[in-house]
Amino acid sequence: MASRFKGYIQIYTGDGKGKTTAALGLALRAAGRGLRVYIGQFLKARESGEHLAAEKLAPLVTIERFGRKGFLDLAKPPGAADIRRADLGMQKCLEAMDSGGYQVVILDEINTAVKLGIVKETDVLAFLENKPESVEVILTGRSAAPSIIRRADLVTEMKEIKHYFRRGVKARRGIET
Repeated sequence: MASRFKGYIQIYTGDGKGKTTAALGLALRAAGRGLRVYIGQFLKARESGEHLAAEKLAPLVTIERFGRKGFLDLAKPPGAADIRRADLGMQKCLEAMDSGGYQVVILDEINTAVKLGIVKETDVLAFLENKPESVEVILTGRSAAPSIIRRADLVTEMKEIKHYFRRGVKARRGIET
């Protein structure tokens, strides 16, 4: 099947909820059709429901996290440890993409990592230029760079209209985490 599969580049960006959820929905659909999916999560370290689900879907879905516990201080430049984690993430995503073992590779929160200066925009563009024709690549996160948007085949912007977080509702287990 992989030899007939034509992969494209998709971006889910914007300030609204649902970017990672859309990518995970695509991963679930792909796994249901027997495609293997690799998900590299940037800026995330905490276990969530998607990790538990991926364990049940293994070996079709693999998730690795390249963030750290706690929050980044957005008022300061990124720390060396954050950049090292992101570099490892880019390397692992590239290995997954080039391995021939995955038809879908998702770089979750990569757009935000670029915006924060943790990943170089040029590194993401080089990654996309080296995409094999038989691999679908999905990039998620707020503030996708214009150069990366131009390189994509599909771009969806999530726009917040209303959100219960604004009323003080915390992230709920199984819905947001």
